[in-house]
Parts: sequence; C-alpha cells; structure tokens
Amino acid sequence: MGEQVSTMENTDRKRRSHQFPLHVSLTILVTLGVLYTLYFAQTLLIPVVFAGFVALLLNPLVHKLEAMFIPRIISSCLLLSLLIAPFTVLFIELAEPVQRWMKMVPKMSVHITQQIDDMNNAFEQEKAAVKQAAEPPVEKGFFDWFGDDVEPLAEKSEDASSVVEEKFKQSSVELAMTLLKSGPIFIAQILGCMVLILFLLIFGPPLFHVFVQDFPVVKNKRRVTLLVKRVQKALSRYIVTITLINSLLGIATAGVLTAFNIDDAILWGAIVGVFNFVPYVGSIFSLSVLLIVGLVQFGVTGMALLPSAVFLGLNILESQVITPAVLGSSMQVNPLIIILWLLVTGWLWGIMGVLIAVPLFVCVKLALAEMNVFPHWIKLIEARK
Repeated sequence: MGEQVSTMENTDRKRRSHQFPLHVSLTILVTLGVLYTLYFAQTLLIPVVFAGFVALLLNPLVHKLEAMFIPRIISSCLLLSLLIAPFTVLFIELAEPVQRWMKMVPKMSVHITQQIDDMNNAFEQEKAAVKQAAEPPVEKGFFDWFGDDVEPLAEKSEDASSVVEEKFKQSSVELAMTLLKSGPIFIAQILGCMVLILFLLIFGPPLFHVFVQDFPVVKNKRRVTLLVKRVQKALSRYIVTITLINSLLGIATAGVLTAFNIDDAILWGAIVGVFNFVPYVGSIFSLSVLLIVGLVQFGVTGMALLPSAVFLGLNILESQVITPAVLGSSMQVNPLIIILWLLVTGWLWGIMGVLIAVPLFVCVKLALAEMNVFPHWIKLIEARK
C-alpha cells in the first residue's frame, strides 16, 4: 500500500514538472501576442485610448447639463467645441514660429558647430604657440625647406565645416520627409479622435447601462456602476489637476522668458507645458530645448544658460512643492516604475504613447485599488521609501 502511495506521489510530481514549463510557455506566448497586437495596432488604439480619457473627463459635465434639460448631443458638441477652441488658437498662433525654427535648425546647428570649431582651433593655436616658445629653436637644413608635412589648419577647418554642414542638411531633409509622411496619418488620427469623443459622449452611457443591466457576465451590477463612477471621478480630478498645473507652468515659463526678452517665448512655454505631462523625461527634453534656444540667441556665453535656468527653477518648484501638495500621496508612484512604464509605452506607441502613458497608468492603478485586487502590486507601485 505504501509503495502505491509513493508511486502515485512520484507520478503527480512528474505531471506537475511537465505542466509547469507548459504553463510558463503559454504565459510567454500570450504576453508576446498582446505586445505584438499593441505595437502593430497603435494607429487604431491610440485614438481610442485618448478619446476614452477625454470622454471620461467630459462625461460628468454632460450629465450635469442633461439634468438641466439640455440634450446630450447639444451639450457634447458645446463642450467639445470649448475644448478644441483654445488648442486651435494656440496652433494658429504658433504655426509661424514653428515653421521659422524648422528652417533655422540646420543653419543654427552649423553655426554653433563652427563656433565650437573656432574655439577649438584658437585653443590649439595657443597651445602650439606655448609649446613652440618652450622648445629651443631648431636650425633647418637645406632640404628641410622642401618638406610638405604640415597641412594648413584653415584648410582642415574648412573641410570639417563643410562635412558638418552637409550632414546637417541631410538630416534636415530626412526629418522633413518623415514629417511629410506622418502628417496625414496624424491629422486622420486627430479627426478620428474628435468623432469618437463625440459619439462616446452621446451614445456611450446608454451602451454601458445596457451592458451592466442585461449582460450575464456582470454579476454585481451595483458594484460595477459604483466602481466606474469612482474611477471616473478620481481620474477626472487627476487629469484636470495635472492639466492646470502644466498649463500654469507653461504660462509662467513664457511670462518669465518674455520678461528676459527671449524670442518666441510663447512657443517655449507651450512646449514646456505639453512635455511636462511626461514625468522626468519631459523636463529633461524641455531643459535641452531651452539650452539650445539660449545658445542661438546669446551664442556660446554665460547668458545662454538663462532660459534653461529659468525653467529649472520653475520646474523644481512645481515638481517638489506644488504637485505633491495638490495631489497628495494617493497619486504618488515610484519613479522607477514610471520610467519603466514610459520605456514600454514609448517603444509600443512612440511619442503619443509617452504622452498618454501616465494617465493610462493612473487609470489602471485606480481601478485595481477600487476593486481591491492585487494589493501587493499596489504597494509595489507606490513604494517610495
């Protein structure tokens, strides 16, 4: 009897040992399939995800206007128009400076490179003069006058400058071609987003009501309804708060740069406000852009650090004081988790994935917290000390 029991236990162990690699293999294949789908369906998924966020943000306002006997179709069109109008005005205002800077970038890069080359050449000449003064004079023989060993320094610098200029021209042409190719797709995505937002606001709530009430897959209907309302409320609060903070940061940056007579200050304020939606990485990008702006306007001097120094001071105030005080600890996320998430979404969906990465992450975190599932994952996400 004991031998039969031991034999059965050995059989179970062997069966489990065979099942475990199969389970791991299936998990890996499913994960790769999901990543593959997310990557190749980005032109479809990005407008859908973005439209979902905007619809969640505007839906409570539509409900309030509906309670005031304003039809959903009218209130939805009105709110969407109010949302689009500021961005349209800003786009028209910034179109001319953006085009001007796109034309200036190659010339600006060549000019900065030439300035750096001139400084290097002057340094090398001074170094050579000091070295020559320190060495004892060497008498030249008759045949030394026919040597052709030394190449003129000016000719070398001209060749290097021409090579650099050609490389920057080639890079600018490639960038222009990339923008021309992606422009129609980007415009189509924006139009698709607008239409999808409008239809989600008008016809989304009835579909959700029918799904919750009539589909048997939803067991606890009241809990699902409350869960969606809580997530919607918390996410709306987060998006509105972050949008206001980033807008104020952009306005403050533009105002201070205008006070210091920095050219196209509104453009740099808009760039700062948009890229501040991307934690850490967006600030580094904005700092780099403003450093280039300072180099273009003031040259290679100490004043070139002025625009980036202004933004750095405002960004430290915003990230270390204002945002934690307004949002509190409930929205805090471990910085390492955020960086890893930005890498994943940037690899999957490019720049748009990076911009919507944090709201998407916060939505998932809120849903898990409200459903009280995976509490250990919530602790891992929020771990800071």
